[in-house]
Amino acid sequence: MQLKLSTWLRVIGAFSLIFGSVALISAVRSRTTVHDKAYYANAQLVAFVRPGLQVTILAGKIASDGAVTTTFQVADPQGLPLDKDGITSPGAVTLSFVVDVLPKGQSQYTPYTADVGTNSITGDSVITGSPDDGGTLETVADGKYIYTFNTKAPTGFDASATHTIGIYAARDLSDFDLGTSYADTTFNFVPNGTAVVDVRDVVRTPACNTCHNPLSFHLGTRRSVELCVLCHTAQAADPDTGLSLDFKVMVHKIHRGSSLPSVQAGGTYTFIAADGTVYDYSKTVFPADTRTCTACHSTSVGAKQANNYLTQPSRAACGSCHDNVNFATGENHVNLPEFDDRQCSTCHIQKGELEFDASIIGAHTIPRLSTSLPGTVFSLVRVDNGLAGKQPAVTFAVRDKSGNPIPLSQLDRLALVIAGPSSDYAAYVSEDGRKASSNNDGSYTYKFQYTIPPKATGTFTVGIEGYRTVKLLPGTVKEMSVRDAGHNVVLNFPVDSAPVAPRRAVVALANCNSCHSSLSVHGDNRNAIEQCVLCHNPNTTDSGQRPASANPAQTVDFRTMIHKIHRGQDLKNDYTVFGFQASVNNFNGVQFPGDLRDCATCHVNGSEQVPLPDSLLPVQNPAAFINPAPPATAACLACHDGKTSASHALANTTQLGEACSVCHSDGAQFSVNKVHAR
Repeated sequence: MQLKLSTWLRVIGAFSLIFGSVALISAVRSRTTVHDKAYYANAQLVAFVRPGLQVTILAGKIASDGAVTTTFQVADPQGLPLDKDGITSPGAVTLSFVVDVLPKGQSQYTPYTADVGTNSITGDSVITGSPDDGGTLETVADGKYIYTFNTKAPTGFDASATHTIGIYAARDLSDFDLGTSYADTTFNFVPNGTAVVDVRDVVRTPACNTCHNPLSFHLGTRRSVELCVLCHTAQAADPDTGLSLDFKVMVHKIHRGSSLPSVQAGGTYTFIAADGTVYDYSKTVFPADTRTCTACHSTSVGAKQANNYLTQPSRAACGSCHDNVNFATGENHVNLPEFDDRQCSTCHIQKGELEFDASIIGAHTIPRLSTSLPGTVFSLVRVDNGLAGKQPAVTFAVRDKSGNPIPLSQLDRLALVIAGPSSDYAAYVSEDGRKASSNNDGSYTYKFQYTIPPKATGTFTVGIEGYRTVKLLPGTVKEMSVRDAGHNVVLNFPVDSAPVAPRRAVVALANCNSCHSSLSVHGDNRNAIEQCVLCHNPNTTDSGQRPASANPAQTVDFRTMIHKIHRGQDLKNDYTVFGFQASVNNFNGVQFPGDLRDCATCHVNGSEQVPLPDSLLPVQNPAAFINPAPPATAACLACHDGKTSASHALANTTQLGEACSVCHSDGAQFSVNKVHAR
């Protein structure tokens, strides 16, 4: 029997009057944050429901006849037991079970629970990972159960090999308007009772969650790599396309996506789900350089075999990214066929003497991050004459990473950019710093042709950007020219008698680099947020590059542009920006790997909250429904770009300003945190 939410609240209220619930409410509330939907729900309801889900496997056994059993607990986040049927505790819990073996001497699982299908193209049999079907569940105690698999271990199974049981579960709390809670877990054991020695531990979920936040597939039910690899084994394949569903192959190819050689040649990388849904990863763009293997193979999250990509190269793993290599014929493999993986590490050692060689680290060296680059290191020393109505003079230095001065004649580009005021940059100028005068001490001084406006007040900012071209491996067949770009540096200076007030920190580069690894755009010239916002200000559009036939112009205001780029495929309207030399940059296909509701993925200091500072400027955007758009409107409508959202914002803006904070400020009924809560 299902009860309406209002009925539940009356029941809970009566329960509270009889037994009291202040302590329980406090305990539950302390486990939620402003980013959780439960934080905003009725406190007594939350204390009663105890939203969330934990599944813990206590034991796994395989009898001599192959019967597999597991003992496990189902609990809420406080560790209190849950009734899987939702009778004695709120919310029924659905459970699914898998079991695999890790054969001795092998690095991948073989599933016991799996479906055998037929490849619709070749007619061959294919295996797809699948949960057990038809097993029995016994209740041992509150929240404690024993599950006996219908699937048995095969006759003659190796009782000395590592076996792994996986459980994934979903707790339906939709009756309480608290969505569905998910959990999964795995358990390693050796059936003969000896200690577990052999494991598969190559990539761990926290490495994935630096971007995916959280990892969530198959309608949200699978949330850990440790579980995924139990179904996505070397034997698994898509029955409709015949493509491998092996985890390492599938994940490599998905992440390389649009840059796969097969896709570049006009092919696609597409799966067809059991319900007929087509998943096309041919347009996927990895946010970092795909040669950044350590983005996933991270040694910082505890994976014991994180270096497997260095120590155990294989045709399946390497050929998944380099999918134009034919190991059978030797095509695109220096004409050398390979019939097994035994010799892979002979040529592809971990690290060679030189970068860009056939070693694994060498072959994945990103040129702009080469350790062979001498380095270009900028520093801004001071600004003289930086007052309203004056032409500022900037003293700076350019050195290599060893501290040696670099002559300006060696630089292909050196720009000094001034923008102001820092309360919200309204305009910028960029001048060629290579025309600076030497101070004979390794520093230079450049006097701007630009004059700071006579009525300017507050703080202005100067930033430096540029690079020199360096030849790596000169005189070899691998010789290449690489931009040795400097990291942007900015310096704030007052144009009046007021103290220096830097621009407010809205996002952090470290947050960007959790996905982008080493953010660098515009030909490596821009690599710090503080530099980006000098040009990408509220008054800047792409009108200078956009042809008249493609008007109206599009804003490149930082908040609007970044929100729209990351919203990508979920935008209702086109977002195409014309860049340098009228390059066409369409972002409507961008697939954000995380949860867009988590503003803190990028934002710092609560900068996503309204009201925004009064000093912020309206955003000029001829392509928008509202032009110019007030600051908060511009930020929110960048993601919520439909006409109804624009109408809502317009209706709540008068000549006195935006009224957003009435409903959307912290603590209000529709606060930013509340409407984005998960």
